[in-house]
Formats: sequence, structure tokens, C-alpha cells
Amino acid sequence: MKKVNKVVLAYSGGLDTSAIIPWLKENYGCEVVAFAADVGQGDEELEGLHEKAIASGASECHIVDLKEEFVREYIYPTVKTGAVYEGEYLLGTSMARPVIAKAQVEVARKVGADALSHGCTGKGNDQVRFESTFAALAPDLHVVAPWREWDMVSREDLLAYLAERNIPTTASATKIYSRDANAWHISHEGGELEDPWQEPTKQVWTMTVDPEEAPDTAERITLSFQEGELTHVNDEAMSPYQALVKLNTLAGAHGVGRIDIVENRLVGMKSRGCYETPGGTVLMKAYKALETMVLDKAAIKYREQLALEFSHVMYDGRWFTALNDALLAGAESFAKKVTGDIVVKLYKGQATVVQRRSPNSLYSEDFATFGADDVYDQKHAEGFIRLFSLSSRIAALKNHDK
Repeated sequence: MKKVNKVVLAYSGGLDTSAIIPWLKENYGCEVVAFAADVGQGDEELEGLHEKAIASGASECHIVDLKEEFVREYIYPTVKTGAVYEGEYLLGTSMARPVIAKAQVEVARKVGADALSHGCTGKGNDQVRFESTFAALAPDLHVVAPWREWDMVSREDLLAYLAERNIPTTASATKIYSRDANAWHISHEGGELEDPWQEPTKQVWTMTVDPEEAPDTAERITLSFQEGELTHVNDEAMSPYQALVKLNTLAGAHGVGRIDIVENRLVGMKSRGCYETPGGTVLMKAYKALETMVLDKAAIKYREQLALEFSHVMYDGRWFTALNDALLAGAESFAKKVTGDIVVKLYKGQATVVQRRSPNSLYSEDFATFGADDVYDQKHAEGFIRLFSLSSRIAALKNHDK
């Protein structure tokens, strides 16, 4: 076991990290500094966190506000790529990990730590996301992953461990779901969701209204973009985080943004999860709708290819890589044209784009009309088709001659 003097732990106040603090002190004989990131998970998640960390044995607890940075420098760039993992997942947990791990490294440098620690299990994606960031930003710091070292295997084991040391916890053995929340979404795993044949019960969902119980009257909202950045919601100027909070409230009230999927984890197994991403669903739909106005066919095709690649880069925890930088640069070049307004209708779990306009629009009613026009000579299409299909024509003639 490598000698560690001071370790910074990514701390949430939950059962796992509450047990990790005393475990690190006992097994590594080190000082433990708790680090918590505010990425918009809600004030109730952060309430009393400092006191809880100290009661568990931490020497310090640093709570860092990352909300605006998270939305501005991680969510918005990802939206510009159009990335959606395996066709449905809007990458909420994945996007939060690099900004959290980066801030954890910064705290470690600040307090003079020689190690980093996290509460990720050996089965999940997050261990890769955290440690890939550590490797890119602080390869000199040792990483301790207790779930890959200790012999505890269940919630009951962790509760017993804390009870033996008289360390208070609000956790219980009856907790049903594993949840992760931030400004973009909340994820739900565990409980009945471990059976793919079991429909999620109503208690799974926490961020959105049941679409069947949503208002019977549709609501329309306007999103305004400037070079790919969302700047206004319903004509009100807002910061990136404020805009997302507003969209979450508006869309969540109409049951928008629920998905229930089975996904491929990076480590090889499949997992079933339910995700609520109300504001993100609206933002992504609006952005892509505006793209269709301002990018031509070839640009849209390439951006779609970029989105597929980037979805795996983000999901796999490769944010701090040369490939990530190249993909983001490509998306940013397309985003310079994405300026304009989109109106989205919210109704019974659906977000539907119903109006769109842009000063950079390539749409021309003069050309597209089914009525009479003076700008398009339909006779020109014949030559275009003959050239476009020339290779097929040549192949057919050669087969005919055989």
C-alpha cells in the first residue's frame, strides 16, 4: 500500500463517501480533505455537508460552486456537437464528471495533497471518467479507489462499519434507488429498474410531472441563440445556468424529458436507467432545429458524424484529450452560424418545435414554394439527375453488354 499523507476525497455526504473518510484514515493513516462540487444538484443536497464531513473525520471540507462553469464550458459545448449517447441518453452524468474532477485536482493542489480518492464502484463508468481526468491533469498524484480495495460489498456492510465507529449517517438499508443529480438532469438506477421487464413506478420520477397528469393546455416558449449560445428564454436575458434552471422548470411542469433505457457501460456490461432531462431536452431540440435552418446538407451530415463520435468521447471520460479538442473545435465552427429564435411547444411530455427563424437562414420560400416562382427552372433538374446517377448508368450498361 503506497504511503499517502493527505488525500482529497470527492465527497457527496452519502453512505459510500461517509464510510470512505474513516476507512482512508484507518488504512492509509492519512489526513482526509473532503471536496464537494455544486453542479446544480440542489441546496438540499448540500445542506449540512460541511458538518457531516467533519463529523466523519475529515480535516476540512471544500464546497466549490461550479454551476455556471458546468453549463457554460461543458454543457453548451456538448449541445453544439449534438451528441446523444446511443440515440437517447443526453449525457448528464458524463458531462459533470470532468468539471468535478478538474476542481478536485485544483483543491488538491491548493491544500498540498499527494493523493486523490473517489467513491466510484469498480462496475461503473465514473471511475474511468474521474481517473482519466486525474491522469490528464495530475499524473503525479496517487489515486485511491476504496471500492476496488476494501472487502465491504453491500449497504449493510457500510452501515455496520459506520455504526461501529459511532459516525452518524442519514442513510438506511432500505434505500431503493441510486440517484445522481445536477443542473442538466437526474438519473435513477436500482430498485425495480434492475428488472428490464418491470415498468418504472411513479416513485422513480422526481424532476418532472407525470405526462398523463400534465396540464391540458400547451405552453410555448421561445429560445434565442447567438452563435450557438442560448442567451434568452422568452425574451429574458439569462446566464447559461439561469437559462437551464428556467427551462427545467417550464419543461418539467409538462412532463418533458423522461427516458427509460438500457445502455452499454464502458466496462462492458449493460445497465438499465431512467433519466429526467427536461430543460436539456428542450435545449437540444431547439438547437438542432436552428441548425437545420443555417447549415447545408454536407455540413449537417458531418456534424451528425461528429455528434456520434463525441457522444462516445464524452461517455467514456475522454474530455481532456486531443480528440475532444478537435471535435469541439469542429462543432464550434458550425455553431458560429447558429443564431436565431426557436419556439417550442410543451404538451403532455412532448417538446415540439413549431416556429423558427434566423438571419443566417438558408431556407428560401422563393425556391421552396409549390406555387409559381421565377427563380428555379425545373428543366435544369434533368441534367443534374443524369450526372448524379451517371455511375449507376455506366454500371448498368456494362452489365447489359455481358
